[in-house]
Amino acid sequence: MSLHKHVDAAEVLKKARGGSRVDQVRAQGQTTLGTPYSGRYEAYTDIPKYQIPKQGIPANATYQTIHDELDFDGRPNLNLASFVHTWMEPEAEKLYMENVYKNLSDSDEYPAMVDIHARCVSMLADLWGAKDSKAIGTATTGSSEAIMLGGLAMKRRWQERQKAAGKDYSKPNVIMGSNAQVAIEKFARYFECENRLIPVCAESRHCLDVEKIKENLDENTIGVFVILGSTYTGHYEDVLAVSDLLDAYQKETGLDIPIHVDGASGAMVAPFVHPSVKWDFTLPRVKSINTSGHKFGLAAVGLGWIIFRDAEQLPKDLIFELHYLGGTEESYTLNFSRPAAPMLCQYYNFLRLGFEGYKAIAEADLENARVFSSALEGSGYFECVSDVHRKKGEHLFNVESLHSGDELVAGEDVNAEDFNAGLPVVAFKLTDAFHKDYPHVQQASVSTMMRVKGWIIPNYPLPENEEKVEILRVVVRESCSTSMVDRLIEDLISTVETLQNADAVDMNALAGRKFQPESHEQKHARRGKKAGTKAHKEHMSKHKHGYARPC
Repeated sequence: MSLHKHVDAAEVLKKARGGSRVDQVRAQGQTTLGTPYSGRYEAYTDIPKYQIPKQGIPANATYQTIHDELDFDGRPNLNLASFVHTWMEPEAEKLYMENVYKNLSDSDEYPAMVDIHARCVSMLADLWGAKDSKAIGTATTGSSEAIMLGGLAMKRRWQERQKAAGKDYSKPNVIMGSNAQVAIEKFARYFECENRLIPVCAESRHCLDVEKIKENLDENTIGVFVILGSTYTGHYEDVLAVSDLLDAYQKETGLDIPIHVDGASGAMVAPFVHPSVKWDFTLPRVKSINTSGHKFGLAAVGLGWIIFRDAEQLPKDLIFELHYLGGTEESYTLNFSRPAAPMLCQYYNFLRLGFEGYKAIAEADLENARVFSSALEGSGYFECVSDVHRKKGEHLFNVESLHSGDELVAGEDVNAEDFNAGLPVVAFKLTDAFHKDYPHVQQASVSTMMRVKGWIIPNYPLPENEEKVEILRVVVRESCSTSMVDRLIEDLISTVETLQNADAVDMNALAGRKFQPESHEQKHARRGKKAGTKAHKEHMSKHKHGYARPC
């Protein structure tokens, strides 16, 4: 959640008193909620925004007020920035509402719910290669909590090892790529571990650079976080290569350094469509895995999972025994109460879809991502930084291959294993040639203009060491249908062609930057309209006051 400062409503109104009518109206709007349905719902007073009202208002007026204010939000289905699942079947929604008041922590009161939780843990452990039935795990409120728990277990095991050897245990460090999701960086900061961020680069496919890990290892390294599906570009980091490196390092130094796989998205994609990728508990070096049930697990928001390969990976002093809810419960969580409904929706999906159902959805997502990527590059305006649409082993943008006509990316005979493994995520940017021809068009303006059409597509820089490169990113989820992909492509191309013809003044305002006005000579030289020419005179007759036309 974002942090918010307290707003003193009285202070806002005090500053507005004595000001203009506009100031007073603005202040009133900042501190109160009007009830436009007051005549219908018998709610005749304004409602304070930042204070609990002295008197309540009718339920129907309350609902309508909040409902209408939420109209300002984007539509979840068109929010292509998010990995979070935004749709469930009516039966799953019904199950959710039937159990919305159940607390997952109340094991004695809800024993059937606890049994279902245990089944989910076993199902995930089996899916991730823990076939010997020694795995343990728990549901969490999301991958962020799961990452904290996985990292904390690694730190405590390292501390125990150092204590047993009579060595210092005050300076732990952890290794991750600079593309790591913020939750992993939070772990390092909150649990006081030196964060050894390894810069990413194009050669490492914008992910953890395996070649640079060894120089950062020492006896204080508690573990390495490896990401199965970068949030920036969707690439899988090479868990097998990291495992092999750490195996060799242990033979050389005797230091046994574990891997935690952040499979927030990829752990619910790779098992179904990328069986050739080695990343899970079949690698002895992998000690724990997390995922988000509310992402490609297709459950309602508010669910994550952490699975340890065996009980030895979870030090006993981190486990609490609870006795005050009517029974004895072992708990390893950062918070206590949590909703049970998302976990039950996860179980619903496991039963409803089965392995083949999850596989079919993941294949459809990847096919739509490949079609979208190919269409972007085929437009001539964009190149993809992600590469799930390129044949396995081909990672670089190739203009010549766009027009060969022999690269099928969709259809019954197309297999996801024939392409680079990764999430159904499309990270793309305007081509260098486009920037050269239209230097006044800023890529951030594409994101802004698409928001006008209802689409939410973020534009942001790549991580440290590549921050000069900005990308747009689309997450292709189950709800992103083929017709949506078609419309998305049409809107993107239309937006770019609109921006091509826009003025630099428009573009700077749209991108939210302070505009530095050009001289007339600079402006007309850029536009090919030198002073004194016919083109210059025609332009000046249409723009006498120097205002740019709206785009």
